Amino acid sequence: MKITVLGAGAWGTALAISLAGKNQVVLWGRNQAAMTNAQNTRENQHYLPGFSLPDNLLATTDFDLAMRHALDDGLLIIASSVSGLRPLLQQAKVYPLRQVVWLCKGFEESTRLLPHQVVKQELGEQVLAGALSGPSFAQEVAQGLPCALTIASQSPELCQLVVDAAHSASLRIYSSDDVIGVEVGGAVKNILAIATGVADGLGLGLNARAALMTRGLAEISRLCTALGGKLETLMGLTGVGDLILTCTGNLSRNRRVGLALAEGKSLDTIIQELGHVAEGVRCAQAVRALAHELKVEMPITDAVAGVLFDNVTTSDMIERLLSRNAKVESI
Repeated sequence: MKITVLGAGAWGTALAISLAGKNQVVLWGRNQAAMTNAQNTRENQHYLPGFSLPDNLLATTDFDLAMRHALDDGLLIIASSVSGLRPLLQQAKVYPLRQVVWLCKGFEESTRLLPHQVVKQELGEQVLAGALSGPSFAQEVAQGLPCALTIASQSPELCQLVVDAAHSASLRIYSSDDVIGVEVGGAVKNILAIATGVADGLGLGLNARAALMTRGLAEISRLCTALGGKLETLMGLTGVGDLILTCTGNLSRNRRVGLALAEGKSLDTIIQELGHVAEGVRCAQAVRALAHELKVEMPITDAVAGVLFDNVTTSDMIERLLSRNAKVESI
């Protein structure tokens, strides 16, 4: 199958490497120097160093070439951040697209829309569309270590297409029709990873981490059902699975944000050290506003957003969470 991946960051590159095992893949990126170097050296040294690009993977900045590669029976995968999704869709929709998949996790800051809502606004109903999500660190996927993801779409045809293209000995692909549940799980777990990073950085122990993750899952569940998603989806890869990985894995950028906040570093310093904004930072403000609008109780999200944007200290954040009144445990 012909597949184009728009976005040559770490995750886009890693997935392109995996897909090239049995597909003809074009990896598109904006950075001319980085993409030229990747094509010549067969390694994306700028965004994912240390992993060889297969011979049947073309790295390019030629947008027209990349888009034409994915037309007809091909597959377009957008591997941008949520903030980059709409601009790429606007650039791509002049082509006769048939099927589009996105990898980003979060809510669009300015509109508080989930990715599938952004896609619908830009492309309408005629394009088969779906989210590919799940617990996945780019380095491990590029290395060929075992990983399982979920393709979520209202189109069984698209789900089967992605399974056929991506399923391999090291990458298992499951299907779901609950796009909302998959996207909410993938978005909010990044905020919770910041919270657990703070707790771990403050030395609060494994009990506290488990409590944050568990009660965090309850927050995800409340928002998910309020938006029309299914609770059972959150028991799978894109809910519990992604939450566990992002909150506990040291490769998690969002967890590293929390650890750095616990050290007393400013958000500007943390972003500078990371080299880019972790999605949980972008997402926290939007989710807090949306939760208030929907009257969904999300105290951990509120606390994280307070630290990130309201000058609340991490110690005060923990105190606020621990001083909440006792209640019956429920979702």
